[in-house]
Formats: sequence, C-alpha cells, structure tokens
Amino acid sequence: MRFRPITRRGAAVAGAALLLPWSVAIAAFPDRAVRIVLGFPPGSGPDVIARLLAEGLREAWPAGVVVDNKPGAAGAIAAQEVAKAAAPDGYTLLLGEVGQLAMAPSTYARLPYDPARDFAAITEVASIDFAFVVPAAVQAADFAGYLAWAKAQGPVFMGTFGAGTPGHFGAAILAREAGLKAEPAHFRTTGDAMTAVLNGDVQGMFGTVALVAPHVRAGKLKALATTGPARSSLLPEVPTVGELGRLSLAFSAWFGLVAPAATPGPVLADLEAAVLRALSAAPVRAKMQEAGFRVAGHGRAAFANLMRDETARWAEVVRSTGFKAIE
Repeated sequence: MRFRPITRRGAAVAGAALLLPWSVAIAAFPDRAVRIVLGFPPGSGPDVIARLLAEGLREAWPAGVVVDNKPGAAGAIAAQEVAKAAAPDGYTLLLGEVGQLAMAPSTYARLPYDPARDFAAITEVASIDFAFVVPAAVQAADFAGYLAWAKAQGPVFMGTFGAGTPGHFGAAILAREAGLKAEPAHFRTTGDAMTAVLNGDVQGMFGTVALVAPHVRAGKLKALATTGPARSSLLPEVPTVGELGRLSLAFSAWFGLVAPAATPGPVLADLEAAVLRALSAAPVRAKMQEAGFRVAGHGRAAFANLMRDETARWAEVVRSTGFKAIE
C-alpha cells in the first residue's frame, strides 16, 4: 500500500474537520438543560438564589435549567460532584458559597476537592449580610449594652449554623476582641439554631438578615448590629459594625457560579455572558433584593479574585481563633 504525503492544504482541511464538531457544539451551547448543583436544601437562601437565577435564564437557555439540591457535609458533597464531573462541558455547574469556596480549605483537614484547582469562576451572583441577634429577654438596648450584660453573666452561649461557618467565626472574633467568655453551640440546621436563640437557650447569634428580620420585626429577637458595608434594607434601623467601630466583624455570605476547571474557555465565556444578562434584568434583581440579597453581577476575573482574596482572609481568621480543622 502506498501512502500519499499530506500536503499543507490537506493538513489544514483535516484539522478543520477535527475541530468542526467542537466548534458546532460551542456555537449551539446550551442545547440541553444546564444543571445547577447546590449543597443546601430546598427553601434555603442558596436555593432561593439558584431558582431565581434559573428563572432569569429561561429566555437565554430555552432548554431550561435544573436546580439540583445535594445537601450534606456543609456543601462538600455537591462541590465534589461538580469538581469531579465526568464531562466538564458547561452543563454541570455549582452554585457555591463562601464556606465551600473560601473557608473550607482552612476548616477541613481532608477536603475532597480543592476550590482553587478544581473550579473555574463564572460569576459572583449575590451576597447577604448577617445580623447579630439576641433573645428579646436579654436586658440590653444596644450593642455596647449587650457586651456589658454578657460580661456580667460569665460564660454565654453563641449559636451557630455549624462549626467552621461564617457565623461561628464571627462569634469567635466578637468574643476574643470584646473579652467575652463565650462558648459556641453548633446546630445541624438553621431551624434548630433559630429555635435555640428564640427560646433563649443561646444568648447571641449571627444570622443572615433575611432569616432573622421577621423575628426582629415581630419583637421576638433584638438585632444589635449588621455586618455589611451599609445598613440593610430589611433592618434599616440597625447600625452596621462599621458604625460601631467593629470593622473586624464586617463579613457577608457570598454566592457564585463555578464550573469544573477543565471547562473550555468559550463555554465559560458563554456562561458568564448569559448569567450577567440574567442578573441585570429588573425582575430578577427586584426579587433577589426582596429576599434580602445584594445582586453582585461580577464576572469571571472579579469573582476569581474574590475567591482568592477571601480564601486568604478566612485562613487568617481561622488561624487567629485557634480553630482545629474538622477531620
């Protein structure tokens, strides 16, 4: 059998033929439903964000968006599933949050994924502030009054939504800087933690403003400070930690979309553009704001920088509190 040499033109044609299916696939993206995985149950804050985002993407993605709740292990189950996706083609995404994407490397000794290595940033979607709340029966009218009251009590219990969460470290920073004797009380669910602070079983807690605001308005809790850069629209009468001179307590929970690291660049660009368009739509923004979230709408570069900077920040916070990594 004689082999004919491949000419320069023949090589170009052959190369184009090999690239054609992939080029067509990119041009048609998405041609089936995109799955957004999240590590939290239906009805939770991340679930609200995911479903509002899915609603906003319907026009751009007629094939639809499936929100897939995979709660457990503080979001690690969902994150691992997306990080190890068999086909990194843009059809399996993670709506991650600060705990999974920035805190987990410092709070878990054996993490089944590496946020910096295993994910490609797409967009920061939204963020939400925390409020420091205490039971209504606590004899304190403001933040300074609470600190004086807590010191007089001796040990106080601070409720958290789990070890290694933002609220846990917020309570640890507060106790350390204010000289309080405080013990964390970790709960498996937000509902259990809320019940504990409402009943007075714990004497303080950092909870998201959306979660605690209805109880504050009903007079069942007192909100003494919020952690954002400006006062919350849900609790406009409550001062920020910045106003109180407690900037070390300025933190928020942020949420963003990531894809498996090997996802092709053109697909990431398509995802970024579609999500940013959805987040700029007035109905989506209004519904997120009504739920207590700040719409971010920051693209790939800005979100990658946020993940990097927040990972370094929380690593220092974890070290400063003496927290021992969870096995």
